[in-house]
Amino acid sequence: MQSNIFTSVLLPLALAIVMLGMGLSLVAEDFKRITRDPKAVAVGTICQLLLLPLIGILITLVVPMQPAIAVGLIVLAVCPGGPSSNLITYLAKGDVALSVTLTALSSIATVFTIPIFTNLALQYFLGQSAAIALPIGQTMLQIFLITLLPTAIGMAIRHQFPDTARRLEKQMSRLAIGLLALIIVLLLVREGSKLPGFLVQVGIGVVLLNLLATLAGFLVGKLFRLPLAQQICIAIEVGIQNGTLAIAITAGLLNNPDMAVPAAVYSLLMYITGFGSILYGRQASSRVSSSLLQ
Repeated sequence: MQSNIFTSVLLPLALAIVMLGMGLSLVAEDFKRITRDPKAVAVGTICQLLLLPLIGILITLVVPMQPAIAVGLIVLAVCPGGPSSNLITYLAKGDVALSVTLTALSSIATVFTIPIFTNLALQYFLGQSAAIALPIGQTMLQIFLITLLPTAIGMAIRHQFPDTARRLEKQMSRLAIGLLALIIVLLLVREGSKLPGFLVQVGIGVVLLNLLATLAGFLVGKLFRLPLAQQICIAIEVGIQNGTLAIAITAGLLNNPDMAVPAAVYSLLMYITGFGSILYGRQASSRVSSSLLQ
């Protein structure tokens, strides 16, 4: 359950490579467009910081589970999206610039919101409190190295060598899909023997969190009449949490492996459901493109 070479080295490295590929598809105008129309950023941020924790709390109150498991589920719900959500948004034909922006904003904000929600959960379910203090410098450095720096390098290549970037983009897209499949396989190998027991403990709660959060993000985006690419992005950003960070908090800072079980199961299931989001996003985008051409 605890962090090892896979979660601390291989997974971040794979995601950084994917982010480089995404950067090849982005130009500065993509981010300028978001600042000119900040509605999508506001909607996505509010969904992540308020709606998602509320969904997590509701699930812990409705679905029977051990107190430590409930705390772990809430910690997972208040974690930011992380690079995985950027990867899935990219493959699902969502708004990648918006995804990167939301990941950065939520990662900064949750440095402050995670301690608040975690302590409230500990007090409610276990009758205790703990001084949760995320290593802000380390957290921000991790976000920078995995998400922002590779994306910036990809954008720089796109700016200086546009023809090369367009050729590389197709290859990187295939590489991204391959890496996503490899991540799932490695996670299954790593935790496969423990998975049946984990699923019994938290399966229903984790699946509900993933599906309800994704659906809520999509419906809110539709309610505010955002473009399809932004609806897809917000659905994925709200539905995909940083399971590695949740494991680090529960198994590391709180020193409670039981609390890390929801994040471990989620780290497996989110990629599987992520494939569903990718398929839907690609099909929906194709339909929109076809209708525009007619």
